[in-house]
Amino acid sequence: MATCLRLRSCPAPHLRRAPPSRVCRPRADCPVAPIRCYARGPAGLSSALLRTDGFVGGLWVSAAATFPVHDPASGAELGLVADCGVPEARAAVRAAYEAFCSWRGVSAKERSSLLRKWYDLMIQNKDDLAKIITAESGKPLKEAQGEILYSANFLEWFSEEARRVYGDIISTPAKERRALVLKQPLGVAAVITPWNFPSAMITRKVGAALAAGCTVVVKPAEDTPFSALALAELANQAGIPPGVYNVIPCSQKKAKEVGEALCTDPLVSKISFTGSTATGKVLLHHAANSVKRVSMELGGHAPFIVFDSANVDQAVAGAMASKFRNSGQTCVCSNRFLVQSGIHDSFVKKFAEAIKTNLHVGNGFEERTTQGPLINAKAVEKVEKHVSDAISKGATVVTGGKRHHVGENFFEPTLLSNVTRDMLCSQEETFGPVAPVIKFNTEEEAVAIANAADVGLAGYFYSQDPAQIWRVAERLEVGMVGVNEGLISSAECPFGGVKQSGLGREGSKYGIDEYLELKYVCFGGL
Repeated sequence: MATCLRLRSCPAPHLRRAPPSRVCRPRADCPVAPIRCYARGPAGLSSALLRTDGFVGGLWVSAAATFPVHDPASGAELGLVADCGVPEARAAVRAAYEAFCSWRGVSAKERSSLLRKWYDLMIQNKDDLAKIITAESGKPLKEAQGEILYSANFLEWFSEEARRVYGDIISTPAKERRALVLKQPLGVAAVITPWNFPSAMITRKVGAALAAGCTVVVKPAEDTPFSALALAELANQAGIPPGVYNVIPCSQKKAKEVGEALCTDPLVSKISFTGSTATGKVLLHHAANSVKRVSMELGGHAPFIVFDSANVDQAVAGAMASKFRNSGQTCVCSNRFLVQSGIHDSFVKKFAEAIKTNLHVGNGFEERTTQGPLINAKAVEKVEKHVSDAISKGATVVTGGKRHHVGENFFEPTLLSNVTRDMLCSQEETFGPVAPVIKFNTEEEAVAIANAADVGLAGYFYSQDPAQIWRVAERLEVGMVGVNEGLISSAECPFGGVKQSGLGREGSKYGIDEYLELKYVCFGGL
């Protein structure tokens, strides 16, 4: 838990809130370059929400350099964003620390009210926020609209949970003593988020942190900084005090040094990261030197098991929802389809028909589109590598299998059969629109294949056998299980994994505990 001391060297103390209607200038002694204006984004994007500067201590601040953000569908430049480095990161942490000294004392009711106002503003601006997501991530607009509602739900949920942080009174053997347990906010939380859910991954962390009484510094993914900055604009409008919510966008070139600065700063008490397992391990190493509290939501390799007793039509519908949402670019999407031999051929046939009939590749702003682009060329290359590796080792392409003619970052929704465990798509998370199907014979074999991975975020299976449902749900080595259901995420339910898929839980009544510390108080002499 952070102890509040006055920071005489802090470059951004006691900053006032930026009026939403005008640009604010940084203090003369603040180490940032002169501020720039709103982005002049593509037609249809809200200029009031499309910010290009960092947000530190209630002020919009620029950096000495900028980096471009591109539309992955067309390659067009959406705007130039402030490329914050270590100095800006440290200034943001100090602003957050200064704010924490007062924010922690704000009543739970008031924090609840402010989070609710932020939620209300998200709902009022949901269409504009969704368009920003589609522009910078390529996600189909309908999915982006769904993400905004999902994202806003975390602010609503934690606005309610803020008032439910209870302590305990414990009976002791000594009559003259009373024992109390208090729950207190940790301090400054550094929040590092991915590009695939550029709004929801922020609110799921930040909503819990602010509800608990913590302040935050957000480093969004370099591919999708506009969503984080739009949330900053709305937080400011909602009356969130200066320094409570800070955003420092940066380029891929500076991401490593900024991440290290956040994880090693002594004023940061908590690290929350969503991203790859490899990067998570690096951040854990940095955080270990000062023994910071850490939450990690890392890579997945979700199995999707279809047993002979399953309803095939329901299983296919679940497979479509789980696999192809955001073109397969979700951490909980199914990556390995294990289908029992008795139902295998029927499932593959119906799955292929559903893919051909229901999936339409195109620009996310086109109404018919269900499959947008992959985030960048590197992502396409990985998908291509997995498909070619599978084919070379005997897999059959049932449908798809190559880049789509729509554009460089598009790939055809692909179904592979005759897949074996030695193929890359069976061993690694593809993060793309590829569904590899592995045939199995027994329940024990399926569970063994599913649990062979060193990660365990989500898992799915379809069965109509009650006894089997209990057995498999308990034996799968994952943090979340979908039984006869392909979509499992909800603000009310705990999100997180086991093994190398991470540490801690987000969302639900458990999510706020990640930002709280227990203090035992022994009251004697009574």
